[in-house]
Amino acid sequence: MKEEKIIVPTNGYLMLLVFFVMFFGSIAAIVALETPWFGLSIFAAIVIMFGFIMVQPNGSRVLLLFGEYKGTVKKNGFYWVNPFYTKKKISLRASNFDSERLKVNDKLGNPVMISTILVWRVENTYNAAFDVDNYENFVRVQTDAAVRKLASMYPYDNFADEGHDEDITLRSSVNEVSEALEKEIEERLSIAGIEVLEARIGYLAYAQEIANAMLKRQQATAIVAARHKIVEGAVSMVEMAIEELNKKEVVNLDEERKAAMVSNLMVVLCGDKDASPVVNTGTLSH
Repeated sequence: MKEEKIIVPTNGYLMLLVFFVMFFGSIAAIVALETPWFGLSIFAAIVIMFGFIMVQPNGSRVLLLFGEYKGTVKKNGFYWVNPFYTKKKISLRASNFDSERLKVNDKLGNPVMISTILVWRVENTYNAAFDVDNYENFVRVQTDAAVRKLASMYPYDNFADEGHDEDITLRSSVNEVSEALEKEIEERLSIAGIEVLEARIGYLAYAQEIANAMLKRQQATAIVAARHKIVEGAVSMVEMAIEELNKKEVVNLDEERKAAMVSNLMVVLCGDKDASPVVNTGTLSH
């Protein structure tokens, strides 16, 4: 397999001077000497004219001679090459690709909508020009394939209640998922000489048919988690209150009174509404 060959052609300004001398000199010679043989010089000058190329910054020209690869010009400037070369432009600038939103299944089988943003550029012009049919279309197709594979490797979210305790999820592990996506795309695009500069998830959401159900589930999970924290805090506060009362001997509490105080404190601390105080003028037994 051939590799990219970098060449620096002949200075274009020098050959432009040769062109002017041949073209206008031949015309002057025909007029002055009245001989048609200088017409061959005019024809040669016209042929020379087709060899001029201009390479812009971060641009390149891939040169072919009757189907044979001769080299790539990457240095910007004005040059002259063999007029019979086929000159193919390939941009070396960084390009953005925002993929369409794809409907795929995550690791748990839930349908999700996902898209990616890819920043890439051509690194090897030989691979981009000859190893794939159309390198720009190759980037689009392989990026979509990589996103589909990535989505099937991780769950959208972590649902501990179902026994799925995943360390990496599509929603929360942004850096890890982006690194895995960039590596997967880079492996796929290396055959085309494409360098991946950045790859990240641009859009991520549940598919429409399960979006409402998953939203309710997330809300319920959040409420349960919040209640769990509230109960933990309330138990700690009740325990601290009983210890302080016993330590300072403010009041002697038997088991029945402790149970009543614990019940009242738990209602006050865990309730989602303000408690309404009740004044007890008797005793706990009457």
